[in-house]
Amino acid sequence: MDSTSPPPTATRNPAVLIAPFFLWGTAMVAMKGAMPHTTPFFMAGIRLVPAGLVVLLVSLGLGRPQAIGRRGWAWLLLFALVDGTLFQGFLAAGLQRTGAGLGSVMIDSQPLAVAVMARGLFGEHIGALGWIGLVWGIAGISLLGLPDEWIVSLLHGDTTWLSEGTALNTLLQGGEWLMLLAALSMATGTILIRYVCRHVDPIVATGWHMVLGGLPLFGLSALGEVQPWQALTLVDWGAIAYSTLLGSALAYGIFFFLAAQGNLTSLSALTFLTPVFALLFGNLFLGETLTSLQWVGVSFTLVSIYLINQRDSLTQKLRRWMLAYEASVSRVESDKVGE
Repeated sequence: MDSTSPPPTATRNPAVLIAPFFLWGTAMVAMKGAMPHTTPFFMAGIRLVPAGLVVLLVSLGLGRPQAIGRRGWAWLLLFALVDGTLFQGFLAAGLQRTGAGLGSVMIDSQPLAVAVMARGLFGEHIGALGWIGLVWGIAGISLLGLPDEWIVSLLHGDTTWLSEGTALNTLLQGGEWLMLLAALSMATGTILIRYVCRHVDPIVATGWHMVLGGLPLFGLSALGEVQPWQALTLVDWGAIAYSTLLGSALAYGIFFFLAAQGNLTSLSALTFLTPVFALLFGNLFLGETLTSLQWVGVSFTLVSIYLINQRDSLTQKLRRWMLAYEASVSRVESDKVGE
């Protein structure tokens, strides 16, 4: 769909637009709660394969076209590798070493990459306010995810921790670098869906990419993880079921349906909401507290989403205001000349 075409009604419904990011943020919390009792590749695989089968069954029930040609399978396999195997693998491995909120923050730095790729590949208009919003959003999730002492040191002009390599060592020892790789994989997957859906129905593509992307993760689990289900409790299985059915099947189905039709920059910008939900529910269920700087980051994030998604209407209002201001100045100058 051309970015200037009027979007379908579903893509303008706020509840539908926000749903994937709410589900991903809360699923992040559910996964983090179960992670101490299992292993990353098993968790990633079980989040994908059953969810993909559910999506495929739903697509059959909805009568979606199932036929896939040779070129469609080629795009689908690439999509499965990038957005299925790599994204979920990096996510699950990184989540072992980070909090649910911080992990979500690192992943959700990807809207900037999506905006750049969508601008270059699809000619999507971003505009000055869009770029300001993206930068503002990155600042917001940085306040949410980076240690407070780093930010305070920067504000006081102290960069010794940067020159000493402390920050790099902290990132490498933790799971943040894995989360950044997950972010890049997700951003690339968001772009790939446009190419995949030229040959495959978006809901069918979502289901198959989850099944095909999850099978290698189960293979890695079988090779290196010993009985990863043994220590899981009933609560853990409930958390996994939530992450699989709602955080994967439903969330991915909605997201890629929207991504196949609407403006990728605007949709991807809503990803900034995911860490907000993850942090709030992480605080509620896992005791992960928000500092004052993180609350500022939440407000930055919300402002960013507003700027990006309302950039066209805000730009038109600014232009009308500037024209009215110039007309007013011209009248004043004309009155002075007349005097």
